[in-house]
Parts: sequence; C-alpha cells; structure tokens
Amino acid sequence: MRLSAVLAFASVALAARPFLDEPDTGIDEQLGSTVANGSLAPLKSLVGLPDFQWAARRYMNTSAYTYYRNGAAGEWSYRNNLEVFQRFRLRPRVMRDITKIDSSFPTTMLGYNFSAPFFISPCARGGYAHPDGELGLVKGAAQGNILYMPSLYSSKKIDEIYAARGNNSQQILFQQVYLDGGLNDTQKLFRDIEAKGAKAIVMTIDSPGDGIRHRAARYSVGSANTDYTLLTWDLYQQFANMTSLPIVLKGIQTVEDAREAVKNGVKAIFLSNHGGRQLDSSPSSLEIALEIYNEAPEIFQQTEVYADGGVRYGADILKLLALGVRAVGVGRPFMYANIYGAEGVAKAVSILKYELANDAANLGVGDIHKIGPEYVNWKSTNAWFS
Repeated sequence: MRLSAVLAFASVALAARPFLDEPDTGIDEQLGSTVANGSLAPLKSLVGLPDFQWAARRYMNTSAYTYYRNGAAGEWSYRNNLEVFQRFRLRPRVMRDITKIDSSFPTTMLGYNFSAPFFISPCARGGYAHPDGELGLVKGAAQGNILYMPSLYSSKKIDEIYAARGNNSQQILFQQVYLDGGLNDTQKLFRDIEAKGAKAIVMTIDSPGDGIRHRAARYSVGSANTDYTLLTWDLYQQFANMTSLPIVLKGIQTVEDAREAVKNGVKAIFLSNHGGRQLDSSPSSLEIALEIYNEAPEIFQQTEVYADGGVRYGADILKLLALGVRAVGVGRPFMYANIYGAEGVAKAVSILKYELANDAANLGVGDIHKIGPEYVNWKSTNAWFS
C-alpha cells in the first residue's frame, strides 16, 4: 500500500474515531443517578481531574460550561491537546530507588519557590463556576502551595483577588494581561499590578485576532478580547522598560519565536495555543516542546520554559518535563474544580501531586528534576527521531 494511501486511511480513521473528552472510567455508573437532578457530585467521590469536568458539565448551566469547554472552529486543536500525550509511550525503568520522589517536587519559577512543577494557568470568568470566582483559585493554590496566574478578565476585581492571598499576603501570583500597544494604558496597568504585589506579568501574545469559536458563538460566550491587537518585538522592549517585573510571554508556538524571545532577553516563555481556543490546527505545547528540543535544545537552558494545554494526568506532566519544560500549567480542570470553591481546587492539586509522584515512581524516576527524554519513546510518531 502506498504511503499516501496509508496516511489518507489514518486521517479518516482519526476523524471517525469517537473523541473521549472525559474517558470512561466508571463514573457514570457510580455517580450518574446522584447528579440526575442537577445536584453537585460529592467531592469525596472524585478521583481524577477528568471527574471535575464530568461534574461541572452536569452542574453548570449550559452557556457557562460552554465558555470553559469551547475550542476554536472545529475544535481539532482542542482535541489534539488532549490526545497528543497518548501518542508517545513511556519507557519505564525498573530497579531504581524512587522512595524520595516526593521530596524532589519543589520547583522554582523566576526565583520563587513552589511545592510542585505545575501551576494554575490563567483562565477568565471564574465566577461562571462559583460565586466566589477567582477567590477559590487563589485559596486553593495557597493550600497546595502552587502558583496561580490570575486572568486580566477575571470575574473578581484585581483588588479582591490579591486581598485573598494566603500566608499573610505573601502568596506568589503572576498576573496575566492582554496588551494592545496603548503605552499610557499599559503603563497604568503595570503600575497597578506592581502595587497589588504580583511578582511577574504574563503577557498573552497568541491572540492578535478574535478566536473563531463556533461552539461558543451559539451561546454568545465567545472571546473576551475581540479587537485586533498590535504586538511586536519593539513594543515588547518598550513594555519591558515600563516595569521592574519580569514579563513572561505566553503563546510561543514555534522554535523561531522561542529563539526571538531569547534574543530579546525574555526571562521565561510559555508554550501554549490558548487551550485550542484561538487558531484551529495550531500545535499542542508538547509538539512545540519537541520542535524546540530537536532544533534548539539550548533554549531550555537559556530561559525558563513553561507549557500548558490538555494536561489531565501526572504522566502528561512527566512527558513535558522530560523535554526540558520547567513547570506545567493546568487550566480547565482547575476551573471545573472551582465549582466546589477552594476545597475543590485544593483537592485537584492534591490529586495531581499524588498522580505525578506515583507515575514518576512507576516510570523509575527518583528525582523529578533529573527526568530526561530517554524516559519517553518519541520515535513512533515523531519524524525528528530515527
């Protein structure tokens, strides 16, 4: 059979195969009757991050849930974000001392200490899940001692979010922003962010145009940022000179732009395709990390690299860390967990820590910071490896 025919057959098979947004692990059989009347599933019964989406889908009103769930156009990038992790098989090593794996979790991001190499990515409109909105995310992150990046388009005002910080307001937050090139407004925004106590600015750069979101359009819950946005490297330099805070560039999707970021002195880059919500057919963060690893692996030493998109399991995090990513962002699962408020967010943090530790142990990794690409079989579907 010719290669072209094989590829054509494979693409048809992929398109026809059912997409498992929430894999079937028996939750319907156990809890389906419990939530049949629209009640909230018992938090103690949820055992994995996909369970929070299952609970949210049955509890939230349709338009609010759709705002969190939607992707761009035909949602192929959204689907790919979730499925790409399963295309690469792990290579477990045995007879290794993994008994201290938990103690290796502490991770620094821009010099600040956190308890694990994952964080809560910026997501807008926390109030769609819970009346406390982003306050549940701040407090849940504090309980788990992980980083939270509040969104500029949060339901709660920035004053309320930063006032809710734990540890006598010493909790570290990185503030996400959208910028349009208006220098006076940007200067004012940066001053406000600094005054509130944020330790970094996360500048989203992957949405210069409006996202084409068919699912969201049906319920009038499309993008919060719909205007064309002017962003250039020259403007970045002007923005960087306006603040003493480091600026993290969120939305790097090619090795070329990763190189440009390093060239421009960016302290940290964030591999992301906006959760598959902005441009359909854009690559997943795992594919971007692979491209960087193969073409310019030195970038992982030249700047801090973060990544998010489709992460649902501890094993997903391990695959990104194996390529050199420093910390992994998780967005939607924490937004869904927030239907329970801070308690739900804290439980999601606990679940992910437990999975990450045990997946690393079963992989034969005794120190999370010493994981490398040799722990994953990248050859089967990646043309770079032979």
